[in-house]
Amino acid sequence: MLDLLIRGGTVVDGTGTPGVRADIGIMDGRIAAVGDIADSATRVIDAHGLVVCPGFIDPHTHYDAQLLWDPSATPSCFHGVTSVIMGNCGFSLAPIGDESDATYLGAMMARVEGMSPAALAEGVDWNWRSFADYLDRLDGNLGVNVGAMIGHCALRRAVMHDDSVTREASDDEIAEMKGLLAAAIQAGSLGFSTTRSYTHNDGDGVPVPSRVASEAEVVALAGVCADHPGTTLEWVADGCMNNFRDDEIDLMARMSLAARRSINWNVLTIDSARPGDYRQQMDASRQVAERGGRVVALTMPILVGMNMHFHSFCALYSLPDWAPIMGLPAEEKMAKLRDPEVRRFMEQRAASPEAGVFSRLTGWGLYRIGDTFSAANEGLKGRTVGDIARERGQRDFYTLLDIVLADDLRTVLWPGPTDDDPSSWLMRQAAWDDEHVMIGGSDAGAHLDRMAGASYTTEWLDDCIRGRRLAGLERAINHMTDVPARFFGLTERGRVAEGWHADLVVFDPETIGAGELLMHHDLPGDGPRLYSEARGIASVIVNGVVTVDDGALTGVLPGRLLRSGRDTETVPIPADL
Repeated sequence: MLDLLIRGGTVVDGTGTPGVRADIGIMDGRIAAVGDIADSATRVIDAHGLVVCPGFIDPHTHYDAQLLWDPSATPSCFHGVTSVIMGNCGFSLAPIGDESDATYLGAMMARVEGMSPAALAEGVDWNWRSFADYLDRLDGNLGVNVGAMIGHCALRRAVMHDDSVTREASDDEIAEMKGLLAAAIQAGSLGFSTTRSYTHNDGDGVPVPSRVASEAEVVALAGVCADHPGTTLEWVADGCMNNFRDDEIDLMARMSLAARRSINWNVLTIDSARPGDYRQQMDASRQVAERGGRVVALTMPILVGMNMHFHSFCALYSLPDWAPIMGLPAEEKMAKLRDPEVRRFMEQRAASPEAGVFSRLTGWGLYRIGDTFSAANEGLKGRTVGDIARERGQRDFYTLLDIVLADDLRTVLWPGPTDDDPSSWLMRQAAWDDEHVMIGGSDAGAHLDRMAGASYTTEWLDDCIRGRRLAGLERAINHMTDVPARFFGLTERGRVAEGWHADLVVFDPETIGAGELLMHHDLPGDGPRLYSEARGIASVIVNGVVTVDDGALTGVLPGRLLRSGRDTETVPIPADL
């Protein structure tokens, strides 16, 4: 008798081939048979009229903290995600040398990844030291499969403590970091991640530890992966926001060649107003390939919903020369924002070429007003800044500032992206099938009250079926299943195939999608997060066990900690082929 039988669905196997009507039999966590199945089963799911496909794999998340209080990784699990990769951008919660390191990492994650300080304080006990200890805390208590990278910042902090943000490491310190990294990979870490991006500052507002590291240190740490099977690399750099400098391209190549592994970066933002940036960033991958390495850019197939505030840190702080103004105490900031000269300066700098990827936030007239807090702003919720500005006879940007100032900076703003045009979407369509591009980059688990990328799987399927239809259903599923599985070398995952792990999603193609973006207060400490409900997901199955049934968690935790070398295999780069 089978453990589970999914009967009569249209099976889209993840390879990109057309879907076929078939039954799927599951036994002991694996797919036992695909076809016409007469066997009985402990449970039968009627999938007639529904699509059955591999579980979605999110290649870029920051669930490192949330999994400690939410082992199901909500809301990703509701949107059909069965495997997540975390520890990205050089940020992980381990190793830690002492309590001061834990305090530092917590403050860093609150600043750079927008995690709720209250949730971190109540939901994370920091009761570990090594990366192995941290993985053991997760193992056996997961509702999804989890692969964890080790972040450069925690490595550096554990070895150098306060010096990690002030100077380069000595040879002995680099050797100690390499030892910690090797131990982490032996315990199951999927590899090494780092950041050199100007956008990444710690809780004190200074560059995070990895930004202080020498290139020699970065390459030496990347090279540790060469000694361990089933590993990979990930990084973020200034060029991810604008154009890669020659030294960044050279460093990517040296990292990839030292590790003999692929490196991925987040996130490729495609905008028809800046076509040169896109072409230059893609050319960087080709230059690395010519040297025998491999670089893959992550890109999102949707425009991620996000909000902005002027009272606390958000992406607006990264606009050119805005940070010194936005970082002022509230009263000083408001005085600056009332100054006509400062207003002109901020508007001009935001429109400069240096804004790079953040230029998509400068369509001030497209901003929609969210919650307001003053009598002066009564009735503005739901209206666009552009409409209000025309009524007032003002520039859009000045109108936005007047609204924000009336609320003592607390106004919730919903930016309308400037890159939601047909030309940008056609450029994205072309990029999706490039060998140097992979779909992903949700940042799920991070920036919780600012953006909501976790729903990209259901949103994109909705767009493919009923919206722009820039990708066929089978190809979209391939992008979110088999492609990331093969990139990370996840053994026997990412496809519907006999003998493979039974990570599956059953969904209704007529209703698949995501609901309205709303603010929930359901984190520890009543912390807020943006949340979009999934529509059309009938069942989510992880390792043969139903974890989501008709939109609700079943309460079981069959997820597996994906340990390198055991659950992953080495993926050769061109130099090894």
